[in-house]
Amino acid sequence: MKQLAALLLISLLTACNHSPKPNPMLPDSNTPPEIKGYKLVWNEEFNYTGKPNPDYWSYEHGFLRNDELQWYQNNNANCNGQVLQIEARREKLQNPDYDPESHNETTLREFAEYTSASILTRGKQSWKYGRFEIRARIPVAKGSWPAIWTLGVDREWPSNGEIDLMEFYLKDDVPCILANAAWGTETRWNAEWDSTHKPLSEFIEETNDPKWADKFHIWRMDWNKNAIELYLDDVLLNKIELSKTINPDGFNPFQQEHYLLLNLAIGKNGGDPSKTEFPLTYEVDYVRIYQKTQD
Repeated sequence: MKQLAALLLISLLTACNHSPKPNPMLPDSNTPPEIKGYKLVWNEEFNYTGKPNPDYWSYEHGFLRNDELQWYQNNNANCNGQVLQIEARREKLQNPDYDPESHNETTLREFAEYTSASILTRGKQSWKYGRFEIRARIPVAKGSWPAIWTLGVDREWPSNGEIDLMEFYLKDDVPCILANAAWGTETRWNAEWDSTHKPLSEFIEETNDPKWADKFHIWRMDWNKNAIELYLDDVLLNKIELSKTINPDGFNPFQQEHYLLLNLAIGKNGGDPSKTEFPLTYEVDYVRIYQKTQD
């Protein structure tokens, strides 16, 4: 009888010390877990209602890059008490910077046919090295191009360094998950890439889960002075050795602080969205950043 009581007590203590495994279809309400050898240095749980916390996040605006179709605006990023929702909409807006004589993609188009949001921590939060964990549910309809990525605080792209913890888009007309890093070359605005891609169908087949795309997943980066490792649900997708990520002038952009971006682009690499049903919603449950307590 005493042995049974002891076993029950041990079971109770174990249950109290370990958070239950979250339902992959729902936001995770557990507090951030402790990770041995690491300290939680920053986290955003999005467990409030309204706009993303202005102490942490700012917004990108307008047409920006890659000839994407969306107009970025604040209205499309909101928190519902559990998650951040970035919503892409099919709606027509006039471009206030329109110039018919322009050769710049940001001013050449008179109207935007789609809107979305991109939020970033630039000028507010940045980090050098650590474990980054982002739990998110991504839209995979044609035209959708969601991303979780970082940029270095010093120098222009790509010499500042880009890390793509997650991109989803069409590659050779096949929906793929990508994990990348980019740095500078001798040619301005021309990047050297270390990129891997894996068809979305492989994740579905390997997990035997036809509802894979309907669930939240964890994208993780383990980054130290030697390498960047990019994971999806604890499966290593790409390892980038930092001994090779050196710009021609000798600067290594992955040995400086980076800031974080969360965005949902439409079109270009995402494909033609004209027959896709909108709105599309990209949900981010949390961002948690840990750093080692000692090297």
